[in-house]
Amino acid sequence: MAKIKVSVERIDGSCSLPVLVGDHFYVEDSKLYVPEGMHVCIWALQSMMPIFPILSVRDSLEEGHWVKKVENFSCPDPKGLVQYRLEIIE
Repeated sequence: MAKIKVSVERIDGSCSLPVLVGDHFYVEDSKLYVPEGMHVCIWALQSMMPIFPILSVRDSLEEGHWVKKVENFSCPDPKGLVQYRLEIIE
């Protein structure tokens, strides 16, 4: 299973959490790792959750599969507009 890094790429609105560009967390297997002092928005997390299992095994996906192109997510909060980057690092 791959390790996925989720980073705050930009903030186009006003998030109620103290997130900054560059803040990140990791998803590995069924575990979530949040570095000390950083935060994870549960609203953004819930929108990303369905894709994590698929991304973690994407080496086995056939060529042209849409999941191979997923690299960015937006927070569903229309006021926050936090943009996240998903990156497989292992």
